[in-house]
Amino acid sequence: MRSIQKLTAAAMLSAIAVISSHVLFIPFGPAKAFPVQHLVNVIAAVWLGPLPAVGSALLTSVLRNLLGIGTVLAFPGSLFGALLAGLLYRRWKKPAAAAAGEWIGTSGIGALAAVPVAEFFLGVKSGAFYFVLPFFLSSLCGGLIGLLLLKFLPHAKVMHQDKNKAG
Repeated sequence: MRSIQKLTAAAMLSAIAVISSHVLFIPFGPAKAFPVQHLVNVIAAVWLGPLPAVGSALLTSVLRNLLGIGTVLAFPGSLFGALLAGLLYRRWKKPAAAAAGEWIGTSGIGALAAVPVAEFFLGVKSGAFYFVLPFFLSSLCGGLIGLLLLKFLPHAKVMHQDKNKAG
């Protein structure tokens, strides 16, 4: 896939995540869990690779914060999941590896990184594992739906038209 196609796909996935943020979120203390973000991270990791997946997650987090529908916790929550999803998919070439990377990156690394972010930017003091469960539940739901979509989207010939072309 060419760079401009990857950029366009990443932007479209970000748009889906931002638009869905208006209706599909789960409030949890100072955080808002967005399962569609995790769905998008898994799909972006598989279709586009680690860096475009992180770029899409970053764009989504910035837009949600600018629009007032997200919090600064979107950054550690989504970026680590997208990165690990992309890296694990690159290593094992299995969508389930991307989903596992999303779950570990979001609920493990992202949740722990969210603690100092919440304290510094939101003035919320919490225990080290305060965000693990809500981040895990959100990423689990989104990751599972992402896996399901990846199973059925190839039959719709989405994103696979250029596999045999050089470019």
